[in-house]
Amino acid sequence: MTVILVLLTFVAFAVLDYFLSRKAVAQPVAVAKKAPGILQPAYVEGFLVPEELRYHPGHTWLLQERRHLMRVGVDEFGAALAGAVEKIELPKPGQWIRQGQKAWSVFRNGEKAEMVSPIEGEVVEINPEVLSDPSLLRRDPYGHGWLMTVHVPDEESTARNLIPKSLVSSWMSDAIQRLYAWQPQLAGAAAADGGTPVEDLCAGLPGAKWREVTAEFFLTGV
Repeated sequence: MTVILVLLTFVAFAVLDYFLSRKAVAQPVAVAKKAPGILQPAYVEGFLVPEELRYHPGHTWLLQERRHLMRVGVDEFGAALAGAVEKIELPKPGQWIRQGQKAWSVFRNGEKAEMVSPIEGEVVEINPEVLSDPSLLRRDPYGHGWLMTVHVPDEESTARNLIPKSLVSSWMSDAIQRLYAWQPQLAGAAAADGGTPVEDLCAGLPGAKWREVTAEFFLTGV
C-alpha cells in the first residue's frame, strides 16, 4: 500500500510539473512588469547617473533585462529638460524602432519634443503607468518612469553607438555645461534645491524655446 501511495505521489508531481512547464513555455517573450531594481546612486553635477546603466547621446538609458531584452528610459538630465510633461506618445508593441531615429514624443503646453531610440529592435512592452501619469518621467526616470522594453537581436551593433562607460561622467558634465552656456539663464539650476536639479529646467522658457532646447540635446533638430 505504501509503495502505491509513493507511486501515486510521484505521478501527481510529474503531471503538475508537466503542466507548469507548458505554461512557462506559453508565456510571451520577455514581458517585464516591474520597474528596475535599486540602482547605486552616482551623480554628475547634481544629476543622477547610475553606473549600472548604458547611455545614448540623445539622453536615454538602457538596462539589460536578459539576453536580447533591453529596458529603455530617459536619463535624469533629459527628464529635467522635458520637465512638466503632460502627455507621452510611445511606439506600439510589435513596432520596429531604429537606433538614432525618432521613436517617441513628449508634450507640454501645446508643444511637442521628439526623442530618438537608443537601440534597434522590436518593442515588446510599453509602460502603462507612465502613459497614465507622465509626471513619473521626471519624478522617477530610472524606476517607474521607464518607457518600454525592446527585443534587440544585434546587441553588439547597439553597444557601438552608446557612450563608453568610462566617458559617461565627462559626457554628462559636458552636456550640463553646454546647456548653461547656450541658455545662461538656466545656469545654477542644478543647485537650486540643495545641489540637486530643479524639477523643470526649462520652466522659465517660452514653449518654442523649450522645443529648441530639447531638440538640441535630444538630437532631433527643430
